[in-house]
Amino acid sequence: MSPEQEPSEERPGFDPEALYEEIERAVLGSARRLNRVEVAEAADVPLERAVELWRALGFPGTSSDDEVLFVERDVEALRLVTWLVESGFLEREFELTLTRSLGRSFARLAEWEVTELASAAMSRSMLTDSGRLEEMLSRLLPVVEDVQNYVWRRHVASAAGRILLHPGSEGGTRMAVGFADIVGFTRRSRGMSHSQLSELIEVFEATAARVVTEHRGRTIKTIGDEVLFVADDVLDAARIALALVEASADEVAFPEVRVGLAYGEVVSRLGDVFGPVVNIASRLTSLARPGRILVDREMHERLGPHADEVRVKRSRTTSVRGYSRLDTWTLKRPRQRDDTNDGKQGKRSGRHRKDSEDG
Repeated sequence: MSPEQEPSEERPGFDPEALYEEIERAVLGSARRLNRVEVAEAADVPLERAVELWRALGFPGTSSDDEVLFVERDVEALRLVTWLVESGFLEREFELTLTRSLGRSFARLAEWEVTELASAAMSRSMLTDSGRLEEMLSRLLPVVEDVQNYVWRRHVASAAGRILLHPGSEGGTRMAVGFADIVGFTRRSRGMSHSQLSELIEVFEATAARVVTEHRGRTIKTIGDEVLFVADDVLDAARIALALVEASADEVAFPEVRVGLAYGEVVSRLGDVFGPVVNIASRLTSLARPGRILVDREMHERLGPHADEVRVKRSRTTSVRGYSRLDTWTLKRPRQRDDTNDGKQGKRSGRHRKDSEDG
């Protein structure tokens, strides 16, 4: 919710506490009626395990056994989570890993959804009209649930396909890892209003997500002014990087970026990726000049047979944190296609020469 839309305490008829209770009842299906002891007993789960799972989902721990915080759906959810282990589908050691992953993913999604819905409700004065608010929630929640379930199922199918078609070794999976970083973000954001900053991040994330998906990559996460992506094929990763640096010339609202790419063994866990390859890609990004792409030796060698689509030119060897000698190569379009792109980027790069040291 933007500052201009924050509800005023002086607004006639606006009672935040009563409003919250009404929304909570609508979302959870009933008012709070149970304490943690009652939930654990009803689900036939040891209290210590129930509290551990609750906290793993990202919810604050209860202060006492008598505190009434729960509804009937909490009992059913606890039964379902423990069933995954008791049925043999999930090893006990991964129970908390699964719940933490679910908690983190849905917490972020819920924050965004509620922010957008609150803005819509404010614009329609629903927050002071109990009947209209109840009608909106009763119509909206089932639709959002169905959409989320559909998206989840599609991603489950895609993830299953990747595991079966691109199986990894015990040490991990070989893939290309890339970081794209907004040039001069720290300096640029200082003079922005909240709405301008939000718009910049939205354009960056939306465009980056589109580019990554179009070239068969996967967005792992966005971290403020940076996006982390992966691709199973090095050429797909190169296409993503080139499209991202060219987007600032083609789309006025898209900020100038720099990209680092590395290839090798990666460990995937909880939807994230880890390993030296990820670290190298990050270091390469910090070394890249505005509007440029740096790749490591492995990417350079694997892109060699694709000279008709990409050009890799030897760059400098440098020392960065964790690596005393890091060999780098610059990735560009082939010469006959590079002149136009260089011309486009030059206008912007000239304005940002000093930004290479600014995150």
